[in-house]
Amino acid sequence: MADIIARTPPQLGAIVRRIRKSRTLTQAGLAALMNVRQATVSRIEHGTPTAQLGTLMDALSALDLELVVRPRRKGQLRELEDLF
Repeated sequence: MADIIARTPPQLGAIVRRIRKSRTLTQAGLAALMNVRQATVSRIEHGTPTAQLGTLMDALSALDLELVVRPRRKGQLRELEDLF
């Protein structure tokens, strides 16, 4: 899987949703892996700013993903928009 760039909470939520669905997991299924309620997964996927960082990290872990921080590329905005 190639790197996927997210620069906003909604973009990160969309990535979580896309990967969850590609693994045929429901929100409830992911929530069970994380030991949280389904509504928590929904908030993450919608990019709700009040979602806790620890909870987001739990979601990434449950999906066998990791967060990488690097300097921002100065590519064209169109490249990023094409991802979503």
